[in-house]
Amino acid sequence: MKTLLPLRQTIVNLMLLVAVSLFTRQIISAQALSFKSPVKESGTDLQKGASYRFSDVAANVDAVVKIEDLINGAEVRAIDQTGGLGYDAAFQPLVYTPGGTGTSYALFSIKFVSKGTNSSVDIADFSATSLDLDGNSKLKEFSEITMSGNNAIMNYLTQTVQIAVTTISGGYRGTNISGIEYNGIDTSALAAMYTVKRTIVGSFDLKLGAVSAGASSVSRQYSLYMKDFSYNLNTLPVKLYSFTASLNNNKVNLKWSTTEEINVSHFVIERSTDRQSFSDAATVFAYGNTTSTSNYTFADNINAIQSDIVYYRLRSVDADGKTQYSDIRIIRLSKKSDSNITILTFPNPVSNEVRITIPASWQNKKVVYEVLSINGQTAKKVETANSNQTESLTVSNLNSGLYIVKVTCEGRIAQQKIVKQ
Repeated sequence: MKTLLPLRQTIVNLMLLVAVSLFTRQIISAQALSFKSPVKESGTDLQKGASYRFSDVAANVDAVVKIEDLINGAEVRAIDQTGGLGYDAAFQPLVYTPGGTGTSYALFSIKFVSKGTNSSVDIADFSATSLDLDGNSKLKEFSEITMSGNNAIMNYLTQTVQIAVTTISGGYRGTNISGIEYNGIDTSALAAMYTVKRTIVGSFDLKLGAVSAGASSVSRQYSLYMKDFSYNLNTLPVKLYSFTASLNNNKVNLKWSTTEEINVSHFVIERSTDRQSFSDAATVFAYGNTTSTSNYTFADNINAIQSDIVYYRLRSVDADGKTQYSDIRIIRLSKKSDSNITILTFPNPVSNEVRITIPASWQNKKVVYEVLSINGQTAKKVETANSNQTESLTVSNLNSGLYIVKVTCEGRIAQQKIVKQ
C-alpha cells in the first residue's frame, strides 16, 4: 500500500493541473486589433441574431461579432466598411437611422476567442477609440462602449471637444453636441473622438446609433479603432480664457485672452463661410512663456467676403507643433442684402413646388437658392451654374409653416417669404 501512495498523489496532482488549465483563460497582449474580412457564421445576414467572425484580429485570436438588437427602426446596412474609409483595421459598420424617431441604434456584442475556436481569451491592456462622432442640426451620432465591471477609464483626444461623454454602468457613452458634419470617417477629427481603456477584456458591447429630430432617414458610418493612442492633454501650449468676435462696419474685431502660455509660438485665425472648410486669415505671434493673463486683438477686413455668414476659430500653436482649437464664433453680415433686387415666388401658399423668378441680370450666372425656416435654419439648398429666368424647388417634404426663400448671386441677396401648406 505504501508504494501506491506516491503514484496516487501524482495522479491527483495531474488531475488538478488539468483542471486549472481548463479554467484558466489565455491572456493575449496586442498593441492593436485588426478587424478585416468578416465571415458570417450564423443567422440572416445583417439581421438581429447574425454572427460574424473576424479572423486574426491579433496573433492566434479571432473576434466574434453578433448583432444583438436593432432598436427603434435601426438597420445594419454593412457589417464592416473598408477600402480607404477611416482606418482600414477598425470595426466600421454602416447603421441606418430612420428620421424623426428620437434615439435608434444597433447593439453589437464582440467576443475574443482562440483562432478557429469558440474558446474565450482575454486581451491585455484593451483600448478602443470611437472615431468621428459627428452630426448636424437635426441628427447627433452616439456610441456606447460597455464591459462587465466598472474599472474602465476614458480619455478625450483633445481639450476642445465636439462630443459629450457620460459615464454609464460598465463603460461610457459619447454623443455629438456640436452639430458639425465631417465627410465619411475623418480620422483627423480628434475633437469628435474618445477612447475607452481597460486591462483584461474578453468581450464588450457596442451601441452605435443617433438621436434624430429631423424627417430624413440616413445611413451613418461608424468606426471603432482598437489601438492604443498616446495622450498629451496636460502639455498643450496655452490655456485659452476667452475668444470673441464682433462686427464693426466692414471689419470683424477678434479678441482673445490666455491665462497661461508655455512655449507658445503663435496663433492662427481661421475663417470659413460654410463651417466645414477653414482657411488661414491671419497669424499673430504669442508672448511665449507667461503665467499671467495675456490679451490679443486682430481686425479682419471682410470687404471681399461673398457670404452673409462667416465662421471664425482660433488655432494655438506651440514651438513643438502641438495645436489647440477654440470654439467657433459666428458673424452674420447684413451688408449683402440689396433692397433694390427683388424675386418673384409662386404659387404662394405652396404645397409641392415653388417657382422662383430672378432678375434678368442674374440669368446665366451662378445662383444659390435656399429655403430657410423662420429661425434661420437651412431647410433646402440648390446651386445652379447657369441659372434660368425661373427655377423650381421641390418643398413637398417640408413641414407646414412660414419659410424664407433666399436667392444669392455674386454677393447680392434677395429674399421672399412663402407659406408651406
